Parts: sequence; structure tokens; C-alpha cells
Amino acid sequence: MTSRLTTKINSILERKFPERRVFLRSETETKFLRLTPTTQLLGWVGSITVFAWAIFATAILLIDSIGSGNVREQVKREQIAYETRLNALSDERDLRAQEAEMAHQRFSVALAQISEMQTKLLESEDSRAELAKGIDVIQSTLRRTISERDEARAKVQDLEVALNGAEENGATAAGRIEDAIGTLDFMTSALETTATERDQIAIDAQEAINHAQELEFQAELMKERNNRIFTQLEDAMTISVKPLDKMFAAAGLSSDSLISQVRRGYSGQGGPLMPLSFSTMGQEPDADTLRANNILNQLDRLNLYRIAAQKAPFALPVKSAFRFTSPFGMRWGRMHKGTDFAAALGTPIYATADGVVISAGWGQGYGKLVKIQHAFGIETRYAHMSKILVKVGQRVSRGQQVGAMGNTGRSTGTHLHYEVRVGGKAVNPMTYIKAAKDVF
Repeated sequence: MTSRLTTKINSILERKFPERRVFLRSETETKFLRLTPTTQLLGWVGSITVFAWAIFATAILLIDSIGSGNVREQVKREQIAYETRLNALSDERDLRAQEAEMAHQRFSVALAQISEMQTKLLESEDSRAELAKGIDVIQSTLRRTISERDEARAKVQDLEVALNGAEENGATAAGRIEDAIGTLDFMTSALETTATERDQIAIDAQEAINHAQELEFQAELMKERNNRIFTQLEDAMTISVKPLDKMFAAAGLSSDSLISQVRRGYSGQGGPLMPLSFSTMGQEPDADTLRANNILNQLDRLNLYRIAAQKAPFALPVKSAFRFTSPFGMRWGRMHKGTDFAAALGTPIYATADGVVISAGWGQGYGKLVKIQHAFGIETRYAHMSKILVKVGQRVSRGQQVGAMGNTGRSTGTHLHYEVRVGGKAVNPMTYIKAAKDVF
């Protein structure tokens, strides 16, 4: 069926595509390829298809190239326009900045002129006030001098009348005139002396007023300086004491109870700081005395806090690099009463607070164990050590080495088992360590 169809198609196409043969000759033989009308049609259609695709692709590439050129030109034009606009804006900005600078300079000049005018105005006002005061003094002096002059003239007239009306001889009248002139000279001299003394008294009074004002100003400066000093001291006390309050509270310790115990323990060392007393008249203390006494109380409280902090286990028992391997709490169905710190064998172990060694030897399950009794009913334990460096009854300070890390006793590896007990009951050591992390 297929052969018939192919033969029929070939016979139809043979008019346009007659059968052709392509001979291939070699040195020994000759072969030929038979090109049927169908094969020729397929070849022709394929060639046309490839040619059309080439034309179509070339057209697309040309269009794309032309479009890309147009886009690039457009972008270039827009970029040029944008740069032109930026340059214009930059020039305008520079112009506005220059105008603002000039305006600022003009404002500064005007401000300087205003300041100078105000200074001159104040100086003129002071001069006017001094002139007015001087005029008042001069007027008062003139009025008093005129009054004294009128009184002197009246006395001279009385003397002249008395002399003219007398019936005595010329020698006696001349003597009285001389006496009157001498009296007038004496009164004039006395008036001048009085005026000089009055002026000197006025100068002394003004100097005393100025000195009193200076003393008052110095007293105000001293008061302000004392207030700044007191304020700085109060702030420093607040900054120093509040973190300690928070530390003891975070550790579950009563700060008042700790201070009371420390005060009792150090009663033979002079006790707290004594309050200030500046009054010898039995009067109530002033505000500065109260503030000073309050600062002294805060200093005393800070000193007692420092002593209490040395006696409570707020420090880390290991100062070298370490890692936490087991926290406080339930572990493997039983209570783990401490915190484990793992580090290299022989790592130094330090006392976390001042205290007395009450045990230094082998402990059941603990291996080499050191127990230290601290104040406030606190005890610390350091277990699984490889070496013990203290003995029973020895006093140790916070930060003093008590041994070296090891793997003795019931242990699965080199580490320190660290315990804190209060009243014989184990508590979480990290409570104390975390409470002091922002203080020490």
C-alpha cells in the first residue's frame, strides 16, 4: 500500500522533478545515487525553509540592531540631558550656598554690630547712672554749702550790726571785726574739714559695700562649688552602692543582714565613720552638714559591702579557659549539687571568697576535696582535684590558689566539681557568679 502511494506521488511530481541520478566514480568502481521526485521535493522544501529562516533571522537581527542603536542614542541623549541638569543644579546649589554664606556673614556682621551697640549702650547707661549719682551728691553738697553760707552771712550781718551800733572806741570795733573775721575763717575751715571727712566716709562706705558684695559673691561661688562637689559625691555613691545592692539581692542575700554581721565582726576596727558636727552652739545641722553625713554613711556602707563581697563566693573558681560540662540540678535521676568546669589537667583552682579551710583531703566520691567555710554560713567545695595546696585551719583569701584540676574520685574526665552550700544546703553556684558579673 505504501509502495503504491509512493509510486503515485513520484509519478505526479515527475513532471516538475524528474528522477535524477548522481554518479560517484572511484578508481575501481562506479556508484550512483538515485534522487526520486519525492527526495528532490523534500530537498527543495528544506532548502527554501533554511533560506527563509536565514532571511527571517537576519531581518530580526537587523531590526534589533537598529532598535538597540536607537535605544543607545536615546539613553545617551537622556544621559547628556541628565548631566546637564545635574550641572545646572550643582551651579544653582553653589550659588545658593554662596548666597547663604554671604547672608551668614552679613548676619555675623550685624550681630557683632548689635553686640557692640549693646555694649556701648550698657556703658552709657552705667555712665549715666554714675553721672546722675554724682549730680545728686553735688546738688546735696551745694544745698548744704549754700545753707551753711547763708547761716555764715547772717552771723556776719549780726556781728556788723552789733559793731556799728556799739558806742565804743575805734580800736575796740576793729578788734571785734578781726575777731568776727577769725571766727568766720575758723567756721570755713571747719566746714571744709567736715566736707572732706564726709567725702572720705562716703568713699569708705562705698568700699565697704563693694567688699561686702564681693564677699557675698565669693560665698555664692563657694556654695555653688560645694553643691557641685556634694552632687558628684552623691552620684558616685549611688553608682557604687546600687550595683552592690542588686548583686546581693540577686544572690538571695539580705544586704542589711550582711552589713549588720560585718559591722559586728569589725567592731574592734574603729566602727563606722563618725558623723560631722560643725555647730558648737547646740543648733540644728545645716543642709551641707546633713549631705556630708549622708555621704559618710554611704561611704561606710560601701566599705562594709566591700568586706561582705570579699567574704561571699562571687568569684569564679577557674580563671583559665574552661567550659561548663554540667549545671546544678537533676542529672541521671539524681541531684547534681554543684557546677562542673572542665579544663586541662593541672589548671589552677582558686578560692572564690575569704574563709578558713575546714577540710583538705580525700572525700567519698569527691576524690581530692577542699572545703572552705566563709562568713554568713556559706561553705564552698572544690572536688576531683589532682593536687591540694592548702591545709585544714589555714585562712585563705579570694583569688588564692587552693589546688589543681584533676580526675580523682567518681569522675568521667578532668574537671572541677564546685559547690556552694548555705546553712548546709546546696545552692546553685551560678547564682552568685551571675550576680557579680556586672560588678567585678
